[in-house]
Amino acid sequence: MVIPVQDAPAVTRDAFRALMGSHPSGVAVIATADAQGRPYGFTCTALCSLSLDPPQLLVSVANTGSTLPVIAARGAFTVNFLHGAGRRAAEAFAGPAAERFRTTAWRPAPATGLPVLAQDAHASAECRVARLIPADDHTLVIGEVVHTETHSSVPDAAPLLYGMRRYATWPTT
Repeated sequence: MVIPVQDAPAVTRDAFRALMGSHPSGVAVIATADAQGRPYGFTCTALCSLSLDPPQLLVSVANTGSTLPVIAARGAFTVNFLHGAGRRAAEAFAGPAAERFRTTAWRPAPATGLPVLAQDAHASAECRVARLIPADDHTLVIGEVVHTETHSSVPDAAPLLYGMRRYATWPTT
């Protein structure tokens, strides 16, 4: 028997942010480009694998950011999984939009031509948008992975993590 929650007090934004901030996540930069080739992107910790057949991942994108409309129009994006030395890129892509690609090295991805941050990422995925699902103040973007790449700019680089309002790297043995 399911008992519905009735008259539960509302959880504040700050309480929810503190809850989710206590759970460390890997850090990625999601990137795309508009029809004129101008790159867009943002730092993301809200992503996960979705299916193996076909290979898909899910990214949560804020509706208020400048990147979502470009992802929707372009129909493709890259996921740049940052390594520990990529903290500078994570901070740049969490800051003012004008500075993001000006202060971070990138190159076109082989399949889509979209931005890959090979110096700051240990791996990247190129994705075709399979579905956009509105979810209140965010949109869930389901991407079918069309190409993956491992980057060797930093051999054996540990992934960059974010939690408890700070960056860290995966411990090495």
